[in-house]
Amino acid sequence: MSPKLHLPRAAIMAINLVVMVAIFSPARAADASAWDGDQRAAVRLIAGAQHGAGDATIHHAGIEIRLAPGWKTYWRYPGDSGVPPRFDFSGSGNLKSASVRYPAPHRLTDESGTSIGYKNGAVFPLDLAPLDPTKPVELALKIEYAVCEKICIPAEGKAALTVTGKPSGQDQWLTRSEALVPAAAKIGSEGALAIRSVQRADKRILVDVVAPSGNVELFAEGPTAEWALPVPTPVAGAPAGQQRFAFELDGLPPDTSPAGAELKLTAVAGEKAIEVLYRLD
Repeated sequence: MSPKLHLPRAAIMAINLVVMVAIFSPARAADASAWDGDQRAAVRLIAGAQHGAGDATIHHAGIEIRLAPGWKTYWRYPGDSGVPPRFDFSGSGNLKSASVRYPAPHRLTDESGTSIGYKNGAVFPLDLAPLDPTKPVELALKIEYAVCEKICIPAEGKAALTVTGKPSGQDQWLTRSEALVPAAAKIGSEGALAIRSVQRADKRILVDVVAPSGNVELFAEGPTAEWALPVPTPVAGAPAGQQRFAFELDGLPPDTSPAGAELKLTAVAGEKAIEVLYRLD
């Protein structure tokens, strides 16, 4: 009779841990696609839970961009330089629509000017409406974006993921990213973070903002991607407890009159952000 093998308690626990990882890893892997990229930047899809039911069913998901230290990527409006991300979901199955939401960006200044984007990676929340709510969405992504350190490099990635709408190990991460998306607000509203007033003096726009700590960033976008407005800069003259920003109505498409155009103003203070619409008279 062969002798019994007596293993130390620590060894038994280690074996049990390996078995548990082997059992649960496939479930965790289903929450996210593989990374596609290199050591500078990579992209993947992550899956979240379902919201709503029937025709109102929405599957939550996200596009995660990973960046190496010192590298940055861009917001939907990149500022003085840069390239906004472009998303293509045309290869997806059982997908009626996909809405990409953008977490609040930050002002990034270097030798090339002032850009708007992200330095520590980002997760772009997705709202997916399925054609058939009883079946999963076979989500397929193609993305074109840019990453920069001292020079800018075009990047692209592909990812695919089955999004079932079941609770996911990524739900907490997605909830945090959704909380970073600017909330819709109105000019003159109250609140710890608010755009109290917007004034126009010919081609100059003045915006007064109140923020919890006084540290706030402001960004301005035109009604279409062809508008290239300057990044607003802090100026003197704000009422007590507020911060004033100014920018010129420059960078409009050729032969475009600003009259009647609607600008989108985004204010960011820490992890709080709001956006308002302002119509040019």
